[in-house]
Amino acid sequence: MLYGFTFLVLFQLAGEMLSRGLHLPVPGPVLGMLLLAAWCTLRRGVDDRVGRVCQALLRYMALLFVPAGVGLMLLGPLLRDEGWAMLAVLVLSTVVTLLVSAWTLQMLLRRFPARDE
Repeated sequence: MLYGFTFLVLFQLAGEMLSRGLHLPVPGPVLGMLLLAAWCTLRRGVDDRVGRVCQALLRYMALLFVPAGVGLMLLGPLLRDEGWAMLAVLVLSTVVTLLVSAWTLQMLLRRFPARDE
């Protein structure tokens, strides 16, 4: 278990060092996750010790939503005043993301047609 935690923390540390060292506008933990995903892709899988730690952490993921819920309750007046604008931005950004993803998929399918096997 200690190996898995150490492995995850080292990737988070590497992401934090990259973010701060290169003055990137991306949070260190996000870069750490990208580095971890690249590592697992290159290794063609996840080490069992790391996978067990990840499964244990995922069990408690619901606790991460508690601060967001408290924030919604504390910022209720702001949400009441600006809620429709935020909803419009969320819907618009979701639609744009879906359209760009669909367009990208079409371009990739045209460039790399499926092979019959």
